Amino acid sequence: MPRKARIDAPGALHHIIIRGIERKAIFKDDADKDSFIERLGSILNETETPCYAWVLMTNHVHLLMKTGYVPIATIMRRLLTGYAQQFNRKYKRHGQLFQNRYKSILCEEDTYLKELVRYIHLNPVRAKMVKNMAELKLYKYTGHSALMGKYVNDWQVVDYVLNLFEKDCKTARRKYALFVSKGIDEGDRPDLVGGGLLRSVGGWSKLKLSKKEGVRIKGDERILGSSDFVKSVLRKANEDFDEYTKLKSQAPELDELIKRISVYYKIDPEDLKTSTKNRQIAKARAALCYIAVQKLKLNCTDVSRNLNIVPSAVSKAVCRGQKDPERRKVQCIALKA
Repeated sequence: MPRKARIDAPGALHHIIIRGIERKAIFKDDADKDSFIERLGSILNETETPCYAWVLMTNHVHLLMKTGYVPIATIMRRLLTGYAQQFNRKYKRHGQLFQNRYKSILCEEDTYLKELVRYIHLNPVRAKMVKNMAELKLYKYTGHSALMGKYVNDWQVVDYVLNLFEKDCKTARRKYALFVSKGIDEGDRPDLVGGGLLRSVGGWSKLKLSKKEGVRIKGDERILGSSDFVKSVLRKANEDFDEYTKLKSQAPELDELIKRISVYYKIDPEDLKTSTKNRQIAKARAALCYIAVQKLKLNCTDVSRNLNIVPSAVSKAVCRGQKDPERRKVQCIALKA
């Protein structure tokens, strides 16, 4: 049975799990982990993507991120491709480093954010990589140490998470640490590593009880949340897919899109391929990248080749285009049949 397409939208909270192929190590030493963190942080800062929790294990990674202006798929493609190429060069190896498809579960924030932060940050304790909470507090390769104020990651969302426990930072850290420590006895928590009907309602017993009471529940393996949340996400996903299908059916080729954008902003199409900082050209490039990547789902690499710029510049332009108050008007004109 073919896998379902991933669901994504601005503001969506994702629990992402990346595993090494055949569960082999993806980090052989701390230098590998430092390299991964540096690459992750650079991409998240550049794309303004919030990250609430993370941990690097020997053969897998957990990330808890919210979609910003750039799709999660674009961010993950850049992160994993870049790291894999570097890893293969360093160890003179060839072939895949990661499993073909990372796991991405869209989560209901109000219900699961705190639970996921705790679950993700306790991974080193469960795997006995650290002995206890005191060691976890100083462990560099998880977001817990940043939340406890021992390390600073300018790309990790700290204040928002701590504010879930208390407004005062010192008190919040104490309450957060207590909350995390209480999770040690809960074990692996399979209900937090995937969506689906069983996980969303909390297991067979609750599912049977719901059915007995005549409650109809909606589940989807890509989503972790209540029945109403699953329904709303799927409805929005269908609406987005319908919009995308309509846009693609009438969308011009990229070259034609470049021409239309250039006409709107009264510039030469070749200007979009220059490194000038001219404000009008920068606005046009941002609009083009936003429409191409966010609305038409074109690959950042393909767009970058056409504009003679690096993919990271496309990601930044997408962010600027998303914020432009003119974006809907430009999109309407650029994508007209």
